[in-house]
Order: sequence, then structure tokens, then C-alpha cells
Amino acid sequence: MEKNNEQKHFILVHGACNGAWCWFKLETLLTSAGYKVTSLDLATSGIDPKQVEDLHTIADYFEPLMELMASLPEGEKVILVGHSYNGLSIAVAMEKFPEKVSVAVFISAMMPSPTNSIVDIQGEFERLQAKPSMERKFGSSILPSRDTLAKQYEKSPPEDLTLATKLVRPLGSYGVEDMEKETAVSEEKYGSVTRVFILCDEDGVMKELLLWIIANSPPNEVVEIPGSDHMVMMSKPLELCNSLQKIAFKYS
Repeated sequence: MEKNNEQKHFILVHGACNGAWCWFKLETLLTSAGYKVTSLDLATSGIDPKQVEDLHTIADYFEPLMELMASLPEGEKVILVGHSYNGLSIAVAMEKFPEKVSVAVFISAMMPSPTNSIVDIQGEFERLQAKPSMERKFGSSILPSRDTLAKQYEKSPPEDLTLATKLVRPLGSYGVEDMEKETAVSEEKYGSVTRVFILCDEDGVMKELLLWIIANSPPNEVVEIPGSDHMVMMSKPLELCNSLQKIAFKYS
């Protein structure tokens, strides 16, 4: 079984203001189960040396993921996992490299579609008067306060919240036109990739918006993890690992 697992490669993409560090529990579990795992820092995230003022477009922010996808050996297909805001980054990777993705997993994530752009999602977000995981709306420079982080980590161990307060970094400001252009996806490319959505049962940050996204762009499958907050990789890492293994077995 482990030999077979080694052929399956998970790429884990963190949410806004986070970094590869947020996957430390899940990466350990998946690696111990015999899978290949790559977690990476997007630009200005984690230990990436770039600063917010160094980036000019959201494509600059996504660049580390696109470089990784481009570097994959010919014929290799990965399981692409994106959390929260960075459902956007994996959607762009699916559009650019559909032949390299066996299945894409959106964890409590933004999930654009050919008929629902990030602008449409933002419009619904504003209509619902939802509270994002940040201090400001999409398109602004954002950094969560401790109170906002506490809501994200509501069901997680308190030491994980403390860790997050030390490690989160600001997300840069990107114009609406830039975001709409750079995150546009097509049915031909993006739509050809299998999509699974993992819904966090007790996500107090953006669950209502995510249910709208799912209803308006139904994925191939929706998996719900009971008792999980927005940071499911912290609050329910074993359950998330088990769900991802089932997805890998079924779709890759």
C-alpha cells in the first residue's frame, strides 16, 4: 500500500496570510502514510523573502505555485489542495496545467468557475454581509487581528492560535480588474479537472458564502468534516487526512 501511495503527490496551498507552516500536522500524517507531499509558501507568505510592496499583481502572489507546477515531470499528475482564499490559486493552476492535476480539493475555499468570477463571489459576499477571515474585504491589504484569528481557530488547540498570531503576514492589495483577469477560468481547461469541496462543519468565518459557491458551481463531490472550524488542518487533522486519502484513492 505504501509503495502505491508514494506514486500519489499532494501539493498543499495555504490560505491568505498563512504559509506552508499551517500544514505541519497534515503533512506529517500524509507523509507517514507513504504519500509524497509538497507544501509551499506563496509570495510574501511564510518564509518567502518578498514583501507586499514587491508585488504588483495577484499573478505575482501565485508565482511560486505556477513555477512548481511547470517544474513537474512530464506525465506526473498531482492532487492539488487549496485552502480558503487560495482556492483562487489552485483554480489558476488548474486552468494553466489541467493535464497535471488528477483532482483538485477546495477546503473551505474560494472556487471560481467559468460562470462565477471572483467579482461575482465578492458581490455575493457583500450581499450576505459575511465576515471574511480578514479585517477588510477582498481586494484590500489585509491582516487578521487576534480576535479574527480566534474565530478561525475556534475549535483548534489554543497553542495553534498562539502560533498563528506569530506567523501570519499581510496579503497585498490587488485591483478588481487584475483579480478578475488573472483568476478567469474556462470550461475547456479548468472544467476538465475533477473538483472536490471539503466543507468545514463549524466554519464560523464564511460557511454561508461557501454554500452559495457550491450551489452555483457544483463540484464532483462535497465532503463535510464534522466539528471542524475554518482551520480544519489544525482542528481536525486526522479527519482531514482520512478524507484526502479517500479522495486520492477514488480520483487519482
